[in-house]
Amino acid sequence: MFLTASLLILFIGAAVCMDELVGPSKEEGQTSELSAWLADWQWQTGLENLDAIKGSLTSLQMFAAYFDQTDSLYFTDSFHEALPEVLKLYEHSGLDHVYLTVVNDQFQPSGESVQKDPALITRLMGTVESRRKHADELIAALEQYGFGGIELDYERVADEDWDNLLLFFSDLYPRLQEKGKSLRIVLETRAKIEELKLPEGPDYVMMAYNLYGSHSGPGPKADHAFIKELTSRMGSLPGQPYIAFSVGGFDWQEGGKAKALTEVQASILAKQTGSTIRRDEASGSVYFDYTAEDQVKHTVWYADEETLSQWIEVAGQAGYGKAAIWRLGEMQRSSLDLLKQHLK
Repeated sequence: MFLTASLLILFIGAAVCMDELVGPSKEEGQTSELSAWLADWQWQTGLENLDAIKGSLTSLQMFAAYFDQTDSLYFTDSFHEALPEVLKLYEHSGLDHVYLTVVNDQFQPSGESVQKDPALITRLMGTVESRRKHADELIAALEQYGFGGIELDYERVADEDWDNLLLFFSDLYPRLQEKGKSLRIVLETRAKIEELKLPEGPDYVMMAYNLYGSHSGPGPKADHAFIKELTSRMGSLPGQPYIAFSVGGFDWQEGGKAKALTEVQASILAKQTGSTIRRDEASGSVYFDYTAEDQVKHTVWYADEETLSQWIEVAGQAGYGKAAIWRLGEMQRSSLDLLKQHLK
């Protein structure tokens, strides 16, 4: 008995030493899969970015399906213009999938839209018949336009609608599987993921942004503490979820609204205004202040390649190496190169 225990201690000690020598199977900060969104309203520059990193992406999400006033799927003219070019590039990209992303934005006849409308989700999910009708329409859109899967980005979901929405996910997934199609589901940080019994099978994407934005005063889209807190919650998600990071940033006008900026726009603005760029240690984001010609003060925060590198590393340290990027279009070459380097 003593001999067996001794051998066991020696074996455990050797295993620990070997683990220290070999280290983790995956380098910290290195992504195992990389996906990105391409939005219909910015498809030209989005395709330019896609062409630069197409060999590194495992999937592309075309953010392009909305709803009309009858609660039916709605596609913009930009979508129809972009689709042939996207699918043409897809044929030579090595991508596993191109998904159609559906978001609960509703367009009115006037052209105005209600973004992230929770009442729309209530109506779509309210009955067995409404859920089946919605699923039928999604599947028909996949077959009509040639996508490999559906991604559902339903946000601001009311607490009382989650049970029906979970039923919808559970019913839709096997129907898509029968047709050789995939399902991805995007989750907001506000979603009570610890309490939701999300079905096994679909890929899940956790949004790691909106810490600051158009809803707040100046600050980074995410910081290290925010990402760490989020990854600590993600263990409740089925499978191996993606964690999504948002590039670009915002320009906050003193006493006014925030304006979204791409990384290229923010960089150009800093040069044009002769601003001094500083880096925030807590988030890795860069920021600067400037005074416009009308003497109104502005503050800009945005993410560059170093920011992305830090965010990816923090998530990787927590064991999450599948990253998604919102969104392609006017990213600087250095950031695109960074993404290619991280996927190995």
